[in-house]
Amino acid sequence: MNSRELVIASINHHEVSKVPIDLGSTPSSGISAIAYNNLTKYLGMKESKTKIYDVVQQLAQPEDDVINKFGIDVIDIGRAFNDKEEDWQPICLANGGTAYYPKWFKPELQKDGSYIVHNTQGELIAKMPVGATFFDQTLFPYVEGYPQNYNDLSKQMDKVLWQNLVHSPWDHACDQDFWKKLREKALYLRNTTNKALMVVCGCNLFEWGTFLRRMDNFLMDIYAEPEEVEKLVDALMEKHMETLQKVCEAVGDVVDVLRFGDDLGMDSGPFMAPEKYQKIFKPRHKVLCDYVHKNSQMKTFLHSCGSIYKLMPDLIEAGYDIINPIQSNVTDMDPVRLKKEFGKDITFWGGGVNTRNILNRGTPEEVKDDVRKNIEILLPGGGFVFNPIHNIMPDVPPQNVVAMFEAINEYR
Repeated sequence: MNSRELVIASINHHEVSKVPIDLGSTPSSGISAIAYNNLTKYLGMKESKTKIYDVVQQLAQPEDDVINKFGIDVIDIGRAFNDKEEDWQPICLANGGTAYYPKWFKPELQKDGSYIVHNTQGELIAKMPVGATFFDQTLFPYVEGYPQNYNDLSKQMDKVLWQNLVHSPWDHACDQDFWKKLREKALYLRNTTNKALMVVCGCNLFEWGTFLRRMDNFLMDIYAEPEEVEKLVDALMEKHMETLQKVCEAVGDVVDVLRFGDDLGMDSGPFMAPEKYQKIFKPRHKVLCDYVHKNSQMKTFLHSCGSIYKLMPDLIEAGYDIINPIQSNVTDMDPVRLKKEFGKDITFWGGGVNTRNILNRGTPEEVKDDVRKNIEILLPGGGFVFNPIHNIMPDVPPQNVVAMFEAINEYR
């Protein structure tokens, strides 16, 4: 099997002879710029350039040499954009290392060493404090209350850093002939690589509520103002369905997996009771999944951090083919239990190594032990693609990243 065949076989729950691997195909399965810089230096890759494609989370776009060295099986079609040297500008990372931002991203350095970002209206939308490695949201358009109507919803969404500072390919969404270019570039990747192809589409619902209203307000609203929440979510659905239609038309017959996002869990359990998810979000998630399945060849992938065990039956019924990740270091997310109860119905993408206290703090051998344990639980019967629980963060030693891949290769 080549990489694409391997990933698809595993998603279809066929027994596979080796572990499918992801690194960097989504903004929840990637590697921070600092960690990537450290890794390529450790490997002696002198010609490497750390290109930060996701500026909010400061995530690096893995280069072809890294993808080939570690046998990565899936790539994001966004990597086909910003493909010229002049599309990038050099910057200094928080640890003093060199990396590159997309040409369009120009954060403002402050006297105290922090960075801020204003939108074209002069509003402060993001800030990265001194020594931090992530931009924080600073503007919440509906923090004072819900509007009478959603005629300017797109304008308000663009005030949120997640949309205003969006990663490729969506940083080119306003380009002339974007959808034509998206198809051409996706076809190029399909014809010149044997990798499975990912398109990151977002279409968040719960999370957009928190982006617009702020987390504390929106969580209360779900219980205190459910009618207002549903009005907002329906307005979001109109926007999302317009985008989804265009994505399916442009690349639905070319791309293998479409990635949705909606963080539904905390360390202790879901953000809301299952009944609230079933009433407000599940029916709309099902509309999104059904549309993709009916109008493309793509599998549906949901990224949701946290403890979501109590929502798993609903997520499966909503139509998700893949869940990312298994955050096994929180309540109820034991991989053995999840594989036993849901492993035949959904693919687990992630959960391959603990990123909270093993990949970053353990010895290389402890990393290998954790990788082996999780592969032995999750690989049998297919339905598993390896990546760590979440992004590889700046404090992860490069030798631990190498140890992780060495352990995976024992099964390849």
